[in-house]
Amino acid sequence: MLATDHSDAVEWQLAFGDPDQYGCRRWRPAKVETDRALLDSLYAKLPARFPPLYEELVLSYRWAEVDLSNYRLRANPPGPGLTRLWEEMSKDDFLFKTLIHGGYVPFGKGSDVDYDPVCFDLSVRKKNSEYRIMKIDHEEILCHSRIRIVGELAKSFEDLVVQTIERARHSKKRTSN
Repeated sequence: MLATDHSDAVEWQLAFGDPDQYGCRRWRPAKVETDRALLDSLYAKLPARFPPLYEELVLSYRWAEVDLSNYRLRANPPGPGLTRLWEEMSKDDFLFKTLIHGGYVPFGKGSDVDYDPVCFDLSVRKKNSEYRIMKIDHEEILCHSRIRIVGELAKSFEDLVVQTIERARHSKKRTSN
């Protein structure tokens, strides 16, 4: 993951090492310890809690927005508390409010330049506190104030993480052959 001259400030906060020949520096997530009680102020603004694995990720690391092949994980920027995560989640006010009202909590976007939100679907909470992961058409919201599901990315956040790891392993095997 590279921080370039034109990249966002979060990448530069997480950058390390000397710039390469193009002025880019690598960045990596930062391991942090966040008090679980800090989730309370975030949950007071949301209709439901995060799935356990996402909650643990949010409490344990800070990262810049990262493209994970079929989706981008919104940034959880460095800083005290989780205020900057909230700012990332609710950055597009109209889109955010429409999603929340429709029962979706955004935590990502489509890959590359795809602006379609990737969300926890709150309509069905499983026994293990997991939700389906859905991709929502952003243009349908912005143009018609309606939610249209593009597709289900995974049965749960945990499944999405496993898929992401498997895709990375497969990609690494292809490039090493």
